[in-house]
Amino acid sequence: MKKVSIIICAFNEEETIKKVVSACCRFNPTAEVMVVDDGSTDATGQILKDLGKEYKFRYEKLPENKGKSWAMVHGVEQTTGDIILFFDADVSRISRQHFKSLLKPFMDDSADMVLGQPRETMIDYRINPFKSLTGERAMYRSDIMSILEDIREIRFGVETFINLYYQAEGKRIKYVLLEGLLHPNTFEKTSKVVATKKYISEGQEIALTYMNNYNLIVRRIENKMNHASRKTMDLISEVQVRINREIEEFINNLN
Repeated sequence: MKKVSIIICAFNEEETIKKVVSACCRFNPTAEVMVVDDGSTDATGQILKDLGKEYKFRYEKLPENKGKSWAMVHGVEQTTGDIILFFDADVSRISRQHFKSLLKPFMDDSADMVLGQPRETMIDYRINPFKSLTGERAMYRSDIMSILEDIREIRFGVETFINLYYQAEGKRIKYVLLEGLLHPNTFEKTSKVVATKKYISEGQEIALTYMNNYNLIVRRIENKMNHASRKTMDLISEVQVRINREIEEFINNLN
């Protein structure tokens, strides 16, 4: 049985952190749950300390805000599960099915990374160009361990790098819809000015990640081309078999 570690990275999430952590613990009684507090200055820390009297989970607070990627790496280094499941600290309407959807592909060995997309977002999941940047994602520890130093300090470019790496390595990536899960956008959590500045900063970090990892992009394209070539060759082989079969039947009918 594969052991699961759930990592929740939080920064000033006093409004939602209690429900998120309690849901992770309640719906996953055998999993290792860890909260990495990325230097929160609100009541997040106190809420978690109080919650620790009711639920079993690990809580570590970083002395200062280091950014999402640093908190994620710290969580991986401090946990022991075979499967790492990252879960956002600001989501709501969490159900047991959300965890089942994210973890089932590992139980039947049909994916190397699973990306979960909340239904309740501004953009429909089916056409959302940013769905691969979701914070709800699961992967094997053995895969992410090899890139910890690469992602430690890239902050909000972390999801972009992980996605590029998995695509470059030809890993199996699966998307699942997390029906009912609610994820607020930044404009709902803070002022328009602050939200706009944050989006610009995050966009710059994502763009920088793309520019600094040209080699991964090239390998990703090569993998796609190789996959397309294999599909084409398989189709040609299938057509050839059918043609040979038709010719054989035609000759038999002549005899």
